[in-house]
Amino acid sequence: MSLTQLYAPIAEDMKALDAVIRDRLYSDVVLIRQVAEYIIGSGGKRLRPAMVLFTAGAAGYQGSYHRELAAVVEFIHTATLLHDDVVDESELRRGNKTANALFGNAASVLVGDFLYSRAFQMMVGTDNMKVMRVLADATNVIAEGEVLQLLNCHNADVEIEDYLRVIRYKTAKLFEAAARLGGILGGVSQELEDSLAAFGMHIGTAFQLIDDVLDYSGEEADTGKHIGDDLAEGKPTLPLIHVMQHGTPEQAACVRKAIENGGRDDFAVVLSAIRESGAIEATRKVAEEEAQLALNALNQLPSSIFKESLIQLSSFAVARKY
Repeated sequence: MSLTQLYAPIAEDMKALDAVIRDRLYSDVVLIRQVAEYIIGSGGKRLRPAMVLFTAGAAGYQGSYHRELAAVVEFIHTATLLHDDVVDESELRRGNKTANALFGNAASVLVGDFLYSRAFQMMVGTDNMKVMRVLADATNVIAEGEVLQLLNCHNADVEIEDYLRVIRYKTAKLFEAAARLGGILGGVSQELEDSLAAFGMHIGTAFQLIDDVLDYSGEEADTGKHIGDDLAEGKPTLPLIHVMQHGTPEQAACVRKAIENGGRDDFAVVLSAIRESGAIEATRKVAEEEAQLALNALNQLPSSIFKESLIQLSSFAVARKY
């Protein structure tokens, strides 16, 4: 299923979301507008804001604040991308030059700060303390995840649980917050709100695991990023951890050296070890297990077209090639 088909039930909301984003991006400072509009307009799946719209619909929400909060979530995500690309020294995202490659590191960091602060202005405008708490907590946890990932770089002794903790903090937390926001807006019970949050967390985890799979099995034309970027940055993702735990001693030693040194010199050998050891299949299996946990979390959600979309989203998260 394409994203256009998946987003059909929220097509009107997505159009309205675009208008909110354009309006809220405005600044008298020209460089802020240029950088922010470049990164927002350069594509992206918009899964996180869509999660707000889907869960709000599934929770029976009838107002318009869900569009504003979807934009807040997208701004927080975009700010993390701007900062990530500076930290990782990335040059390509979504098939385009990264903002830091085009405008420089200083502009990317500062515009990321603008997006964070604009997001907080917007969430205060909802005048809902619970909404503000969820988003403030999520933003803080995401920052912790970024630092944890930095600490793990070039560390070949990272355990699976350490790696999953980074995913849950850095990526899954915003999915979790987005799904919870829809429940809050719809005024569902605390139990159902927690279930929606669990759905978001497991989907976010599955999503990142597939990103890690695609870093060694995708096509650059599909993924919009350089294949092997994670290895070049010395990031010990699950495919690499699997090789070190289940590959031959020679394969494990090769991967350990590649993580500790970074760069792309050993990429071909590492890629061969990943394929021969079954690391891609093993990582995909973990992603599928997370997607199933996400589906289980929807059991108490009443039937609706939005619930069906959330079910389809769980399939998309693990079946996608980009």
